[in-house]
Amino acid sequence: MELWIPITIAAAFLQNVRSTLQKHLKGVMGTTGATFVRFGFGVPFALLYWGILIWGFGYDVPTLSPEFAIWLGIGAMAQIAATFLLVHLFSLRNFAVGNAYSRTEPMQTAIFAFVLFGTQFTVGAIVAICIAVVGVMLISVSHTKITIRNLVLSMTSRTAMIGIGAGTLFGLAAIGFQTAARSVGSDIFVVQAATTLVIGISFQTTVMLLFMLFKDQSELLRIRRAWKPALAVGFVGATATFGWFAAFTLQQAALVKVVAQIEMLFSFGSSIFIFKEVINRTEIVGCALIVGSIICLVLVA
Repeated sequence: MELWIPITIAAAFLQNVRSTLQKHLKGVMGTTGATFVRFGFGVPFALLYWGILIWGFGYDVPTLSPEFAIWLGIGAMAQIAATFLLVHLFSLRNFAVGNAYSRTEPMQTAIFAFVLFGTQFTVGAIVAICIAVVGVMLISVSHTKITIRNLVLSMTSRTAMIGIGAGTLFGLAAIGFQTAARSVGSDIFVVQAATTLVIGISFQTTVMLLFMLFKDQSELLRIRRAWKPALAVGFVGATATFGWFAAFTLQQAALVKVVAQIEMLFSFGSSIFIFKEVINRTEIVGCALIVGSIICLVLVA
């Protein structure tokens, strides 16, 4: 088994843990605060990982380029916006289904790869995209009578637009972070990943702190009161992101995101056993179609 596969599975598991903790935080703070803790409370752990590699293992401090700064900025801002939408989505639909909407991320990552880098797609890839659209439609109308009219209207619903928007931004973030990580001047993939993590998460923390200072200072007080669970979110979030970045340096982002779909299984487990939510058959079919279409997309692209 190639190294990037177990790294990706571990990152997917930790990401689901982080999302579960963030949903709990949504009850004691707003969407902005629950989004911020992923970044702000992850900085100490990112610095720790980077420090261990540089001073503990003695790896050289890598060189950075203007390309790194540009793509890191794109990835960081896209991830902030995507996380905000995903956390907000949890308050609109149940946990597993909310995650399912963002599962169009690998498909959209492949689309960004085509637009930005000229990657070509086959007829099979187009079929896979259509399957994913059907899956999203099924989830949207899972609690209503399934008719052609409802299926079409579902794609224009607020929940669908937020979920698909989150997937788009996560896809752009994946491309941005992968390009940035691979431009880091080091031959050691974990150094590339840790450097991208520590600079990226520090930038994201600064942006969100400034936003809250100017727009919602009361949210800072709510974050302070919930610092213990927020620290847990920061730890698993930073560790998961480190895993994603490490995998990105070893394999194409679209392929990494396909293996990452195992998080759907973790998500259903959290939804059923932790949040005691009921997932109906239509939602399961819709989720399965999305996951299957993404796997199909990458296999035939």
